[in-house]
Amino acid sequence: MLTIASDIDALARFGRALADPIRCRILLALRKAPAHPADLADQLEISRTRLSNHLACLRDCGIVVAVPEGRRVRYELADARLGHALDDLRGAVLAVEADRTCPDAEEKDCC
Repeated sequence: MLTIASDIDALARFGRALADPIRCRILLALRKAPAHPADLADQLEISRTRLSNHLACLRDCGIVVAVPEGRRVRYELADARLGHALDDLRGAVLAVEADRTCPDAEEKDCC
């Protein structure tokens, strides 16, 4: 059981970062390579304003960092291990989804 406040806070921040599909798309894009906001907005086909709001959330969560490059800013994952964590989490969720070991999944539509 998690009882240390910093552990719980870290998981809550990670959960908040993953709670929105656009933020998930941003994280998956940054997992591949750092990017400038304009390029990310074009790649994800969202407005720069909307992207900016989501990047601010991801920065607040400590998941991404802004790296100044002259007059521009490049975004990247705060730590390379986050990319591995995203891959592991996605793989685990897909494996569980395929397995559907919950006996009540069909009946209760819970899993």
